[in-house]
Amino acid sequence: MDVDVIVVGAGPTGLMLAGELRLAGVRPLVLERQPQRRDTPKAGGLGGQILQLLGYRGLLDRFEAACTDPVPAPRFPFGGVHLDFTQLADPPMHALPLPQPRLERLLDERAGELGVDVRRGHEVTGVSQDDAAVIVDVRGPDGPYRVTARYLVGCDGARSRVRDWAGIPFPGTTYPEVNRLAQVTLPDTVTVVGNGDLNVPGFGTIRAGFTRTDQGLFGVGASPDSKVVSLYTIEDESTEYDDDTPMTVTELQDSVRRVLGADLPLGEPIRLSRFTFKARQAERYRDGRILLAGDAAHLFPATGVALNAGMLDAVNLAWKLAAAIHGWAPAGLLDTYHDERHLAGARTMLHTRAQVALRRGHDPAAEALREVFQELLLDEQPLRRMGALVAGTDIRYLMPGSRHHALAGAFAPDLTLHTDLGTSNVAELMHTARPIFLDLADRPDLRAVADQWRQRVEVHTVKTDDRPADALLIRPDAHIAWAAAIDEPVNDAGPALREALSGWFGTP
Repeated sequence: MDVDVIVVGAGPTGLMLAGELRLAGVRPLVLERQPQRRDTPKAGGLGGQILQLLGYRGLLDRFEAACTDPVPAPRFPFGGVHLDFTQLADPPMHALPLPQPRLERLLDERAGELGVDVRRGHEVTGVSQDDAAVIVDVRGPDGPYRVTARYLVGCDGARSRVRDWAGIPFPGTTYPEVNRLAQVTLPDTVTVVGNGDLNVPGFGTIRAGFTRTDQGLFGVGASPDSKVVSLYTIEDESTEYDDDTPMTVTELQDSVRRVLGADLPLGEPIRLSRFTFKARQAERYRDGRILLAGDAAHLFPATGVALNAGMLDAVNLAWKLAAAIHGWAPAGLLDTYHDERHLAGARTMLHTRAQVALRRGHDPAAEALREVFQELLLDEQPLRRMGALVAGTDIRYLMPGSRHHALAGAFAPDLTLHTDLGTSNVAELMHTARPIFLDLADRPDLRAVADQWRQRVEVHTVKTDDRPADALLIRPDAHIAWAAAIDEPVNDAGPALREALSGWFGTP
């Protein structure tokens, strides 16, 4: 084999996957058809559970330092209304204002530090597979060549050629609407008043927030002390746009004129992006030695969730691929990637389709629905529930075995850990992306079982405040594979731990 895994696509999902594979001791090769990183910010930020995972890899500070804009208040759009977490001391969702080009640069730099081979300007022209390998034809700057690998992962976006070559159906819906999002400067002739409204010469006042018209939806957000304004339009169109064709200021102005009926003078663009909404999910995320992740596997009809879902796909998949390549993967381990992440994708599809229903209605009944929904979000419990749904933190993977602790399948909490050497936390132990066993109650019976897997699982004896369980077995993707209840009897906990260790990490 030339390499262990070929990753097609050097977007956030592909680069995250390549970095995780290197942490797991695997040789990935990333092939990207574009010769340079794109400057067009398809996404303007990163939010949801992936931020917690970046913290568990020791990367969050680095990503936060790259944010030149202030971190926004925790208030997020949801189908024409808002999830407003500003009154909560511990919001269920956070976001970083990190435009996608900057995000890709950070992930590219990390991949380089880990020794990943990223080849830009190398277009995959054909893929085939047999029982032993994947064979990939590539057209590079110096001509065509062929490369082989144990596995291939298509991270090549919504129009994935890898998905087509694998014959994986991609059913769903394309909605007849075009969304345009921009940050631009304003000329001196346009005034931002104290409440965020715009005074436009020859037209009058444009109200801050969202304005619905017979032609679509217009949104504006501005600060009186800034000459930068955020603009958003939605209108129904049948036009097919190429993602590689950037939006222009003229195109944005034409859209504003159609939707709002006003000529809005604009200055210099800071961010311009255009996107259409599709609700599609691949029927399966694996076909033999070919797998899908990110937009190649799912498209959601709402903003702010695709990066979170795609990068979490990568983290879930990487350690399982590594286990298969290193030869210790239990039977069926790689298939759990589809089982778990297809479930997570379907959950994300649920709330993004609900957003379509909320935002697309324009009659009084639709307005009433949005008003009632917004009233429900005034109460803390439903607000937190919706926040967890959008952030993806409510996902519970189904863990095998007959005994299930309430924490099993959940993302591991970042417990403060006390040891003889000082204070640490779960996040610090996860930096190397290895599975960990935490003995939280000084259980030598459980350590004796876990010690048999020490070549693959780190074993730690620690104490923590407000102990949630006697012990935790945490996978490399930070999900809890097994937990022992407080004072769980030896005869119950020991066999269950052995079953979980062998089920996830093979024969010792």
